Amino acid sequence: MANLVTVEANALLAASSGQAAYPAVTAPVKVALVTATGTAAAPGTEVTGGSYARQTITFAAPSGGSIASNVALTYTNMPACTVTGVDEYDSTATPVRRWFGALSASKTVNAGDTFSIASGSYTKTLS
Repeated sequence: MANLVTVEANALLAASSGQAAYPAVTAPVKVALVTATGTAAAPGTEVTGGSYARQTITFAAPSGGSIASNVALTYTNMPACTVTGVDEYDSTATPVRRWFGALSASKTVNAGDTFSIASGSYTKTLS
């Protein structure tokens, strides 16, 4: 589901090549829903309205170059919108976007609906 943003990819490359220390992620990690999916260079258009708020995500141990969420992400009282993807941020004072991705299928929600991503369904892979 998720792809590295350019800043994160460059940080991993520099750290794994001995050029710089990897900048630690400030927990908790938060997942934002977007109505227009971002790119490696630019964030998507984040959902606004209703009771929408970014949700905290945690992960199981990585295996085989992949890691999956170990919690469900639940967004209640959503505004009417079509969710196309996610952006993932750390919790620094000015949050840093580290990952992004499109949903396997866009989802239209009505005002007041709940939108969920099941535990284990949010994955990140490096290969």
